[in-house]
Amino acid sequence: MTRLTMFQDLAKTRIGTLVVITTLLGFYLGAGRSFDGKWMLLFYTLLGTFLSTSGAAALNCYLERDVDRLMKRTQRRPLPSGKLPAHEALSFGVICVLLGTALLVWKVNLLTGFLALLSAFLYVLVYTPLKRLTWLNTAIGAIPGALPPVGGWAAATGSLSIESWFLFLIMFLWQHPHFYAIAWMYKEDYARAGFKMLPVIDPDGKRTMRQVLIFSLLLIPASVLPSLSGMSGSLYFIGALTLSWCMLIGGVLFMQSKTNKAARRLLLASVIYLPALFCLIAFDAILL
Repeated sequence: MTRLTMFQDLAKTRIGTLVVITTLLGFYLGAGRSFDGKWMLLFYTLLGTFLSTSGAAALNCYLERDVDRLMKRTQRRPLPSGKLPAHEALSFGVICVLLGTALLVWKVNLLTGFLALLSAFLYVLVYTPLKRLTWLNTAIGAIPGALPPVGGWAAATGSLSIESWFLFLIMFLWQHPHFYAIAWMYKEDYARAGFKMLPVIDPDGKRTMRQVLIFSLLLIPASVLPSLSGMSGSLYFIGALTLSWCMLIGGVLFMQSKTNKAARRLLLASVIYLPALFCLIAFDAILL
């Protein structure tokens, strides 16, 4: 593993890519018909967001380096495996967060920079320690996970509107069945690390399944809010409704069997749902 690969692993670039895509969506929808002429603004928005997100991911790895050694899925990462010194990860994380935030404040606007810094703060200093204290860490962690499209909207418009919070709500609700499926599959790993994920403290799975059902149901009305507000049209409405019902069916099947196979199906449904929904809303915006 090269040093470049190790820092890419440390920055969790796959998560960073998802954050960039959701930020791009928020920017695109916020800019609307006035998107032309904002290419450099978009570039700085995506670069600053990616840097800040990468830094937060690195700081998360730094804080969890000891417990990562206890989990099979993380013990080969650069820090727990001893391939990268901890102080380098700390320096890399701090520099990326500060550089990303500074770039956003300088080249975009103060509001976008604040949202990026808030996301990093909540992820590193609130969500990360809460994983060892309470199962509510998932709900708290879903907040920074849902802020990127709001940041994109703020970058394009310089302000926030109710439509930007519709995007936040969809992202916030979606993360619950998505992460509960992951936590169910890796609950033994999380237990070894001492993480208080809901499936770890809920052996029979009743509370976990109830949470999956509740958030899958809430996702249905939340997903169609953009259409009801006039932000998107009938194509998006039909597609969002269909995708949300598929997510709910995946959640119900997971509730019935409580198996890892069903959890993987729900995870797959959630992975398909989000990009499909975003493609729909972006395409529908062109037609309006």
